[in-house]
Amino acid sequence: MQRLGALLRRSQGDAVLAPQLLRTYSTMQMTIRDALNSAMDEEMARDETVFVMGEEVAEYQGAYKITRGLLQKYGPKRVRDTPITEAGFTGIGVGAAFQGLRPIVEFMTFNFSMQAMDQIINSAAKHHYMSSGAITCPIVFRGANGAAAGVAAQHSQCFAAWYSSVPGLKVLAPYDAEDTRGLLKASIRDPDPVVFLENEILYGESFPVDQAVLDKDFVLPIGKAKVMRSGTDVTLIGFGKMVGYNLKAAELLEQEGISCEVVNLRSLKPLDREGIAQSIRKTHRVVSVEEGWPQCGIGSEIVSIAVEECFDDLDAPPERVTGAEVPMPYAANLEAAALPTTDHILAAVKRVMGK
Repeated sequence: MQRLGALLRRSQGDAVLAPQLLRTYSTMQMTIRDALNSAMDEEMARDETVFVMGEEVAEYQGAYKITRGLLQKYGPKRVRDTPITEAGFTGIGVGAAFQGLRPIVEFMTFNFSMQAMDQIINSAAKHHYMSSGAITCPIVFRGANGAAAGVAAQHSQCFAAWYSSVPGLKVLAPYDAEDTRGLLKASIRDPDPVVFLENEILYGESFPVDQAVLDKDFVLPIGKAKVMRSGTDVTLIGFGKMVGYNLKAAELLEQEGISCEVVNLRSLKPLDREGIAQSIRKTHRVVSVEEGWPQCGIGSEIVSIAVEECFDDLDAPPERVTGAEVPMPYAANLEAAALPTTDHILAAVKRVMGK
């Protein structure tokens, strides 16, 4: 900041240079890994009831090094390694939440959360309702979701639609570092169980953040989508890694004279139905993009919103771009064929544009 002050003093009277310096020094790059780590660190410092538990989160610093440094800072009572038993440690976390603590339960991958479905759905999600509001469950279930690379059928499933269908859960899927910090902090502070779906491929990706995002009390509202890029011809809707694909497709389509509005869902449950409908009413066309399987996916819900709430505004049938209706192959060429690509998005947009 001293260097910034000196540069600004030298730039006094320069109406171009001074604003450029402010913009440069008011933003920095942050990886998703650091966004997750810093959000947990700050919330653990803020609230002593917050603790982290899961396989290898303590001594090993996390399978993806998301929890690095937390054991040394907060000790083994608040950063707890668990045995390899998702059903067991998830049940312990849910019980702790019932007693007023705020656990962050890390799944090494959400594929392993299938071992704990009973605890997440029948215990965490339902007890507030079943107890007439007497029992709350302020817990966060977080970890890698969806396809990574070369990990085949049992480690590449997207659980967005699965968990989004369950009353009592909140389901979030961040894209960039701003999403990740703001939504994870909001999740930890929330009184309800939150499923926080990350993406392994994005952990090392860097995104710009400004000083507001770095504030220790920066939180984002749960249930609100974000327009990442404004457009007039077609709405591209996605979450997580697919937001980046949509932004790339929008850049390419702009060169062909097609203006795309890119909507980052961020919150899958509750879903920002009004925000989605507002964009569709503006552009009159919509393409939903997700990695998951087509039947009963998030895209199915997007299409239902378009048809139920925006039917008279549509100039073309809604389109979905999804993963293939197959378990994820192991072979690299088949894996690539099973996942959405930018070319798939381009083709879908051109269909709704009648080109």
